[in-house]
Amino acid sequence: MSLRAMLPRSGRSVTLRELEPRDADAYAAGTEDPDVRRFGHLPEPRYTPQRVRELIDTEIAGGLASGTLAVLALADAATDDFLGSLVVFDVTPESAEVGFWVAPAGRGRGAAAAGLGLARDLARARGLTSLRARTAVDNAASRRVLERAGFQPVGEPTEDVTPSGAAATVQAYVVSV
Repeated sequence: MSLRAMLPRSGRSVTLRELEPRDADAYAAGTEDPDVRRFGHLPEPRYTPQRVRELIDTEIAGGLASGTLAVLALADAATDDFLGSLVVFDVTPESAEVGFWVAPAGRGRGAAAAGLGLARDLARARGLTSLRARTAVDNAASRRVLERAGFQPVGEPTEDVTPSGAAATVQAYVVSV
C-alpha cells in the first residue's frame, strides 16, 4: 500500500510530510551537523542538495509508492519549514522501524517526539501493530525523545550494525500503535 496516500500528517506543532525538492538544501545542511553526523548513522557519508533531489526522485519515490520506505520531512506546522527527517523502513506486515534526526534550528521544541506520534498514526493507518527503533546507548537525547513518545526499551543494549554500516552499541525500543 502506498504511503504517499497517507500523507501529510499534521499535529499542533509539526507536520510529517513527503520530503520535497525545496527541502534539499536544508536536508543536506542538516546532515553536516556534528550531532547528526555522530548519531544519525545515515546510509551515505555525505549529502549534497543535488544528491538529495536525486534520492527524492528515485529511491524515496519508489519506497513511498511500494510502502517499504518513507524518508519524510519533519516540518513546522505553521510555516512548513524543514526541521529534520523521520524515516520509516524495514517494513513488515506487522511493524516497521523508525529513525529520525532534527537540524539544530528545530531542536528543543518537541519536533522529534511530535513526529514520532504522527508516525504512530501513519503506522496504525497502514495496519501495523508496532513501531521499532534503535539508538546508540550514548545518545541520551534520542533515548529521552523515544521514551517521551511512548517507546519502551526492549532487552539489553547490543552490538549492531547501523544503516551507515558502522558498528554501535544500541538499545532497541518498541511501541504499540
